Amino acid sequence: MDKSIHSKNYRMMIASLREEREKRGITQENLANMLGVKQNFISKIETYERRLDLIELRTICSKIGLPFVSFVEKIEKNIEND
Repeated sequence: MDKSIHSKNYRMMIASLREEREKRGITQENLANMLGVKQNFISKIETYERRLDLIELRTICSKIGLPFVSFVEKIEKNIEND
């Protein structure tokens, strides 16, 4: 089993999260400011250098206006259909 940060499913989840952020017109810098972190924190997540935990994912979803449960359901559906 691959480490989750390197798995195809993890990369798909992060790509989907980035897509949702961009769709809402939120830059990495904007999101970092919302979270009270530096922009490179977001960059490292989106380039798979830093693992995102469940609580961080929930917080990011909340900050960008993305319903957490809906996002997780979308990811689950994509994994099942892959």
